[in-house]
Amino acid sequence: MEILFLAIDKTRDAWVNEALDIYLSRLKKYARVRMECITATRTLLEPAEQMRREAEALQKQLKTGDSIWLLDENGKTFDSVGFARMLEQEMLHARGRLVFVVGGPFGFDPEFAQGKNKISLSRMTFSHQMVRIFFVEQLYRAFTILRGEPYHHA
Repeated sequence: MEILFLAIDKTRDAWVNEALDIYLSRLKKYARVRMECITATRTLLEPAEQMRREAEALQKQLKTGDSIWLLDENGKTFDSVGFARMLEQEMLHARGRLVFVVGGPFGFDPEFAQGKNKISLSRMTFSHQMVRIFFVEQLYRAFTILRGEPYHHA
């Protein structure tokens, strides 16, 4: 199973990249996990146009058969064990890659988001940089839960 984590824009904060590298490295033990950052437009655009352009860039990264999960504030919430169980089911039944996507600062283009699975990490709002760290840590935690390893301590 390949897991692809897509995000709009790279982070410039070294500490964020360091945290991501730690968890992405740990995840290699469990699955092929890649993170790809999609370059967003740097010109000042209306939010709707920016979301549309981001959607076009994201769509180019997707393949037929991908199971796509958007990280969205209005998505389904899980506790860590529930997320691990969902991940397990997706890995058992997915025809293609499992793709998790963090949108840009205005969220997702409504047309792009239509019909896709949505997951929320919290009812709170976090910066896009922090969401990346929280998500890869939860992905790592989910694999340790599925393997019965002591990281989670539940």
